[in-house]
Amino acid sequence: MPDPDATVPSQDVPEPTSGIPEPAPSGRRRRRRWPRILAAALGIVAIVLLAAGTWYVQPQPLLPEARAALASTASVTFADEPGWLSFTPTSGTSGTALVYYPGGKVEPAAYAPAAQAIAERGYPVYIVKMPLNLAILGVDRAGDVIQAHPEVARWAIAGHSLGGAMATSYIASHPAAMRGLALWAAYPTGDISAVPLSATSIWGSLDAGAARFGGEESRRNLPPDTVFVEIPGGNHEQMGWYTGQPNDPPAAISRVEQQAAVVAATLAMLERVDAAP
Repeated sequence: MPDPDATVPSQDVPEPTSGIPEPAPSGRRRRRRWPRILAAALGIVAIVLLAAGTWYVQPQPLLPEARAALASTASVTFADEPGWLSFTPTSGTSGTALVYYPGGKVEPAAYAPAAQAIAERGYPVYIVKMPLNLAILGVDRAGDVIQAHPEVARWAIAGHSLGGAMATSYIASHPAAMRGLALWAAYPTGDISAVPLSATSIWGSLDAGAARFGGEESRRNLPPDTVFVEIPGGNHEQMGWYTGQPNDPPAAISRVEQQAAVVAATLAMLERVDAAP
């Protein structure tokens, strides 16, 4: 028989509940959500950047004349080589050849008609293919062309817009490689005034950058005997055979007229290279 004076140990009795679990503290829920929110935000940013990058590197549309010039003729042999488009005279080849750097977001084919016209006068032309059509990503590619053609005695380089600027960068780092330079609506990235070469700078008078192409800074950074040629009524995109150049005023002359002036000025530079001792 139990002792009535004995102490009965206490027992924990669970309190009754409603069956609904207590909510987690609000701070803990927020901490769980932040990684998901951050991941979603980063995903959206990545998609936007990818879309913007894809849009940016899309080249400007070519005109039909550009693709039509990607062919051999009776006087010029065309070849689509891995690193460049080549236009080689079939006879009477000069000892001088021209490397060409395309403008930013412009395919090499846009300059094929001009290259063909220059090659018809005896000067081989090699239009360099640039990564993402941006010459800033392939500044030294002229060296690949030179190495592939040891038969060429003298080299000149030309380029449109960004391509022209990067052509001057190549000259700055390889001052003995080139004997001539033609800037098509472009300006030098630095001072190459002491480099011994025949140079010309060509642009359209209606180009938004006209003041800089022929301005004091460009003249100071180019060789002192550089020839400056402003084409009355010309604009930026008519330096090639493409369309869609942003913020480019309409030209007051035809593309054929502007191209003829550009080719003539470039040929004059090449002839000076030929005549130089």
